[in-house]
Amino acid sequence: MKRFLPALLLLAAAVACKPQKEYNADLLVKNAVVYTVDSTFTTANAFVVSNGRIQAVGSADSLEDKYLAREVIDAQGKAVYPGFIDAHAHFMEYGLGLQDANLVGLKSWEAVLDTVKNYATHKTEGWIIGWGWDQNIWANKAFPNKAKLDSLFPVRPVILNRIDGHAAIANQAALNIAGVKPGQKIVGGTVETIDGKLTGILIDNAVGIVTRKIPAPTEQMVQTALLAAQKNCFEAGLTTVDDCGVPYQLINVIAQLQHKGDLKMRLYLMLADQKENYDYLFKRGAYKTPGLNVRAFKVYADGALGSRGACLLKPYTDQPKWNGFLKSPKAHFEEVAKKIAAHGFQMATHAIGDSANRLMLKIYAANLKGKNDKRWRIEHAQIIDPTDVKLFGDNNIIPSVQPTHATSDMSWAGKRLGARLKNGYIYKTLMKQNGWIPLGTDFPVENINPMYTFYAAVERKDLKGQPVDGFQMENALDRQEALRGMTIWAAKANFEEHEKGSIEPGKFADFVILDQDIMKAKGSDLPNIKVLKTYVNGVKVYEKK
Repeated sequence: MKRFLPALLLLAAAVACKPQKEYNADLLVKNAVVYTVDSTFTTANAFVVSNGRIQAVGSADSLEDKYLAREVIDAQGKAVYPGFIDAHAHFMEYGLGLQDANLVGLKSWEAVLDTVKNYATHKTEGWIIGWGWDQNIWANKAFPNKAKLDSLFPVRPVILNRIDGHAAIANQAALNIAGVKPGQKIVGGTVETIDGKLTGILIDNAVGIVTRKIPAPTEQMVQTALLAAQKNCFEAGLTTVDDCGVPYQLINVIAQLQHKGDLKMRLYLMLADQKENYDYLFKRGAYKTPGLNVRAFKVYADGALGSRGACLLKPYTDQPKWNGFLKSPKAHFEEVAKKIAAHGFQMATHAIGDSANRLMLKIYAANLKGKNDKRWRIEHAQIIDPTDVKLFGDNNIIPSVQPTHATSDMSWAGKRLGARLKNGYIYKTLMKQNGWIPLGTDFPVENINPMYTFYAAVERKDLKGQPVDGFQMENALDRQEALRGMTIWAAKANFEEHEKGSIEPGKFADFVILDQDIMKAKGSDLPNIKVLKTYVNGVKVYEKK
């Protein structure tokens, strides 16, 4: 042993003198199929994260030679994507709604009543609020009547919101509190009256007559709602959400939660079309942090197709002499467009019917005056007369669409529209106007799951796989377009394409790992693909148990 001792001492000395490689990265993801969603749709098998941002993308061999990471994720061949972005949703409203009676998917008015009765046994005081009923999936597709609701709750006020958020049914107690009278007229809404009696049905602006009487949620309730919504979104792989139509007071609540580190979800807020919101943002200017971006206003042109509030050029096929309505006079839209343009903010307008879309496209065009980079948006862009399509491209107007609306509506939309159905849900046609299109869900109107968005965009089928050949497949997106619509194009709609939406050096390290590759999986498997892990700033915020 003594004869080996000098050699061992020399070796130990050499090792001691050799400089040790120090950590120069926080995270290495390797053995993955990384869809970078860069300009050429490059794939890689590894990337490095430092200080919450992507530092390098490439092959594991080359990156491991250059970087020593504190944490290594072996993806074992799984697909990795940029964090998904929902370009149109109602984040806070969704969180608050998690505390209400869930009426989504119930197949009859009787089932709705049973659910509300059960809910009332747990929430024994105050207003009873529900969300999600849809008469279009009932055997009797007519709007319900409040009579049974009145007998169940003669004293407690009740309001149950339709799935699209553009109609509700209230019991007499709620109507009394709000002072609603039979035959009452309201601009941009309807108080339904039959044979001189209130049915309880309120459409669009009429809903607000009642909801304004509901006590406002406390700040603690709002914080709880935001964190509950965040939890479900991270589970779905969402790392940024556009929250459409919120009050300016929400900015400080979100900013405080993000500063404390409790709210990690990135949010793009569109303030509601109200004077106090304009005054606030015009005075202070756009608000921008890594987690919060406020530079847009959300305006409502019309209602929804399901409740016949969408404004059409010609009458509804299933309700002759009725065209729907605008939610405000034309002069209002002209006024707000002019002042939003003057202050350099983004305008985003809900427009469903072909008449509402035509009006807003022309108002936009008058203010944008041709090619521009102001990125004004039409939210939903659902029914577009063929003669108006070119206005999107001529003025660089962004059609912000929700693919699951097509597959939710397709079974009954033809009854509303007749032959005009071919002018609806024309995502491919709209995408070609500017060469890109952002995608969202409109949750809680639709499910928050981005896999449903992807599936509806490319397969144009419902969750039962119907129709077998897809719905109006000439307007399906291909898989690359759909993925871009949920990532880089959604980021671009928010002026954020240089900081998120792709896995490229310098961008936020927001990414998701899925259990199957959505670019290669069978179409029928797409809705069932699950998120394994979600990361924000290179930090894990969700892992499938």
